[in-house]
Amino acid sequence: MNTEVLEKPLSYEEERGKPMPSKNHAIVQMNVGIELAKNEQFRVLSELSLELNGRPFTPDLSIYPRHPVDFRHDDIRLTEPPLLVVEVGCPTQGSKEVMDKVEAYLQSGVKSCWVVNPPQRTITIYTPDGGLKSFVEGVVKDPATGLTANLEAVFS
Repeated sequence: MNTEVLEKPLSYEEERGKPMPSKNHAIVQMNVGIELAKNEQFRVLSELSLELNGRPFTPDLSIYPRHPVDFRHDDIRLTEPPLLVVEVGCPTQGSKEVMDKVEAYLQSGVKSCWVVNPPQRTITIYTPDGGLKSFVEGVVKDPATGLTANLEAVFS
């Protein structure tokens, strides 16, 4: 007789350490990525596995300087902090959870962190010096990279 207990598979949230994305989340994440990818000096990476200060993270978007790609070899988890990370809010995610991630990113060497709030149609940029700036219209300009995103395009 087999007495082995089958383990319940991990949920999306448990597996990735982040809430289940919604339709609006997916739309906004893609739109922000498209806006940021217009600058060819940087590479926009979606759902990249990071290990920063010994902790796993999977930001919605991670932005690095553009380097040649070696498709024969891959990195499963990067330990070099991105210049910029983007977190898009989800209906099931609390603000404390988001702010804890922002603090961890900035403490690990990320130069700026964008928090995108789809229901309010805002983007707030946090920087390591404790600064923050919220945008409700026009063009968002990142202080660390100079990257820009048109809010009308992000929320379309």
